[in-house]
Amino acid sequence: MQDNEKQTFDLGLFVGDLALDEDGSSDDISLEGLQEELEECKNVEEVANILSKGTKLREYTKGVENNVRQVELDSIQDYITESDNLVLLHDQIRDCDIILSQMETVLSGFQSEIGSISSEIKSLQEKSMDMGLKLKNRKGAESKLAKFVEDIIVPPRMVDIVIDGEVNDEYLRTLELLSRKLKFIEVDSMVKGSKALKDIQPELERLRQKVVAKVFEFITQKFNALRKPKTNIQILQQSVLLKYKYVILFLKEHGKEIYTEVRAAYVDTMNKVLSVHFRAYIQALEKLQLDIATATDLIGVETRSTGFLLRGREPLKYRSAVFALGERINILKEIDQPALIPHIAEANSVKYPYEVLFRSLHKLLMDTATSEYLFCDDFFGEESIFHEIFAGPFQVIDEHFNTILPNYYDAIGLMLMIRIIHQHQLIMFRRRIPCLDSYLDKVNISLWPRFKMVFDMHLNSLRNANIRALWEDDVHPHYVMRRYAEFTASLVHLNVEYGDGQLDLNLERLRMAVDDLLVKLAKAFAKPKSQTVFLINNYDMTIAILKEAGTGGGKLQEHFEELLKSNIGVYVEELLLEHFGDLIRFVKTNASEDTSTGAGKPRVADVDPLVKDFANRWKAAIELMHKDVITSFSNFLCGMEILKAALTQLLLYYTRLSESVKKIPGGSALNKDLVSISSILYEIKKYSRTF
Repeated sequence: MQDNEKQTFDLGLFVGDLALDEDGSSDDISLEGLQEELEECKNVEEVANILSKGTKLREYTKGVENNVRQVELDSIQDYITESDNLVLLHDQIRDCDIILSQMETVLSGFQSEIGSISSEIKSLQEKSMDMGLKLKNRKGAESKLAKFVEDIIVPPRMVDIVIDGEVNDEYLRTLELLSRKLKFIEVDSMVKGSKALKDIQPELERLRQKVVAKVFEFITQKFNALRKPKTNIQILQQSVLLKYKYVILFLKEHGKEIYTEVRAAYVDTMNKVLSVHFRAYIQALEKLQLDIATATDLIGVETRSTGFLLRGREPLKYRSAVFALGERINILKEIDQPALIPHIAEANSVKYPYEVLFRSLHKLLMDTATSEYLFCDDFFGEESIFHEIFAGPFQVIDEHFNTILPNYYDAIGLMLMIRIIHQHQLIMFRRRIPCLDSYLDKVNISLWPRFKMVFDMHLNSLRNANIRALWEDDVHPHYVMRRYAEFTASLVHLNVEYGDGQLDLNLERLRMAVDDLLVKLAKAFAKPKSQTVFLINNYDMTIAILKEAGTGGGKLQEHFEELLKSNIGVYVEELLLEHFGDLIRFVKTNASEDTSTGAGKPRVADVDPLVKDFANRWKAAIELMHKDVITSFSNFLCGMEILKAALTQLLLYYTRLSESVKKIPGGSALNKDLVSISSILYEIKKYSRTF
């Protein structure tokens, strides 16, 4: 703080001294702004030293002047001392100046020469750019011209190959080059106006015509090879014709009128070849056909009819196939097996139901159609040609089918064919080949009405059956019912995976008709018991056949099981009434009444004959019941179940009788004649062990 104040004071004195010159006058000196400058310089070391020491300005100035004078004198002395060196330096500088002057002259010459060269380089650069542009344009023109010449000109070797050369791989490559030239003059608009085209076009046209004529002759010769007997058409198509498919493309692009002829020639050739092939195959298959059913082979027709007698020379297994599916179901498991080879089967004297021939024919059709469809798509590049080719084969198959179907009365076979067609449709769908869709739909549509007609014939045979002709004095299962059971089981089995509601409805109609017929046949028996036994045997057989077919029964089986159950109940009552009628009537009349009160209550005298009669002959009666059951029922297990039910019911009746005896006054006197329940149970168990 004190230092700052001192500096400020000294600064004031310094300013005061400056205000006075050496003569002490200040008239001509302006000190304006001096104070501010000093303020700015107060931090300068030299000024600060002056101010701090309080030195007067004049004294300080004199000291500085003396120092400067001394320095000047010292400097002069140094110059005098170094004078020789300075003279030498001066001479050297002068010599350098001369040399630099000479260099300047040389460089100026170089500069002028370089300027001249630069202008020449610039001129050359412009010329080079101009020449480069011209060269580029000429190369572009040359390239286009060369391409034009290459595309439009026809070399002599090309002419020689396409006119006189053999049709091989080289020929096909040359044909592709010719095709490009023909397309070039047709498509490029610049070419159409060129003079070169006028010269070359007539030659190209003549060459095109000759090539088209040559390849037409060549390809038709290849087509004619398809007509040769025993030719493997598929191998010829794949190994020979497909190699020349570019010929067809060339004709399609540059000879449309000839392509139409080639296409028509192929269609005509394959149409005839395949028609002959399928006709011969069908004729061979017809020799292998085994007729399963005729118009008289119906469920409700009696076995003594003419149809069955005439067909007696056929093996029994084939006659039974009219109604039973049997091993015929295997055809659906062999759906994708190769087609039959007729001459091998004929040599082995093997005959087949028609559905086997039907599958084989359509398997051949599917494989042939698939191969032809793919070939036509690859060779001709169009799918529509397939239907023109197969118009003939379809007609041949239709003629055969229209001959077979009106005289075909095998309902099982018809349903098998319907399922075969369905499986074939799935196979074609998996192959992604749609060419047979409409044909297979048409076959399916024709099969259903025929099946419905034959089915209705079976139905009407039941509805219009001659009861007198069909009835036989035999309580065992009737052959009509066996036919019905086998026929129904077959159709149900063939419908398991398809769930056809219309077929289920028709089977229900058939079931109602056979129910009605069976009841009528039962009523023809004089004895009610025989009627019941007849019904039980037939219902039991029907249920067994439905179960054997592995169909699970369904509603039809449940229906017959209900009928069987109700008729077994009726038979048990009839059987017991036959052997223990008095006992059963007494139990039914009195067992439910109060025996201790009321008028008309049973007495010992009323019950005594019943108890003694039962005690005397109950074992013999049970044995007779056993023999009756054994002889009455075809199914041993069913008979034993019925006997068991009868004995159980007998035990129930006798138990109720014993209870009634106990309630009668004085009934204890009859205890000695009552058979113990345990004895009856033992006897029942003895018969139970037999089954």
